[in-house]
Amino acid sequence: MDPSLYKDFKTSRGFDYHYLAVEPQQDRPYLLLLHGFPSTSYDWRHQVAYFKDLGYGLIVPDMLGYGGTSIPTDPEVYRKSLICKDIIEILDKEDIKRCFVVGHDWGSIVTARLADLYEDRFIAFAFIGGGYTGPRPEFDLEQALTLTKKIVGYELIGYWKFFSEEDAPKLIEENFESFFSLVYAEDASLWKTNLAPTGVLRAWIESGKTAAIGPWVSEEEGRIRRKELLEGGLAGPLCWYKVLTSGSSSDDDKGVAIRSPAISKPVFLATANRDAIGIAKLQIHGTTQACPNLTIREFDAGHWLHLEKKDEVNQELGAWLDTVILAPASS
Repeated sequence: MDPSLYKDFKTSRGFDYHYLAVEPQQDRPYLLLLHGFPSTSYDWRHQVAYFKDLGYGLIVPDMLGYGGTSIPTDPEVYRKSLICKDIIEILDKEDIKRCFVVGHDWGSIVTARLADLYEDRFIAFAFIGGGYTGPRPEFDLEQALTLTKKIVGYELIGYWKFFSEEDAPKLIEENFESFFSLVYAEDASLWKTNLAPTGVLRAWIESGKTAAIGPWVSEEEGRIRRKELLEGGLAGPLCWYKVLTSGSSSDDDKGVAIRSPAISKPVFLATANRDAIGIAKLQIHGTTQACPNLTIREFDAGHWLHLEKKDEVNQELGAWLDTVILAPASS
């Protein structure tokens, strides 16, 4: 990622956002790319190179808590409606009236909320890995754990509890290689046994276990990722989970209208059939119910499908973008 392409902007909340900005060529639209946990804008390096060459404009921020963006440690400031407001202010600063938005992991959750709150600001919405998730004004973590265990045979988000514990940032930082190797493990099934169920991630990290990292993260890329995450620390990024488990996110969602359909504009969903947490069939089901104008593409990959299957994901996403861009002329 070329450092000369980055800009900095202070939002009305007083937070500094660091983001890559590339102007479009030949009337191509902008793509807004939103990363998740634990990443930075560098997570989109393959997509930036591919779509920049095709002439697309790009806005790719380090999300709040990461990289060159402010890293507050108060979970309250990570409410999704506030994050969305920050993103809209960046688009306003760049004078971008409408664009595509593409999210992965937590970026998909923000993409969904942007659709709920600001659908008219976007041409269409793309979800990589995780699909559309609507407002959850009555979210209960224990109920969610019980339900997911009933549906798929194991708890899907038990690690949220560990991420919300006071000592989690320090423990991860002190045993970072153990944490990092599991997050980017070549064997995606390790998430089913050593990440998703309650208590197993803490046990993995405290014991110092490590796993083989996927070959889709080169040594140099791994070095860059480690540096970015350790320099900023984990206290900020983990707030994305604390705001959920504290109930603040549910309070925030009470102000978001639940619509049917949730998104009327075109939606692209790329699922990973080896993701043990963002389970493809669940993502497809939920997004299909909420988004009638939906294109689905499935990939033989784990959670980091836009890294592991970068060429295939780029090609399928690009083909979908073309259909959306050309649709008005053909109608």
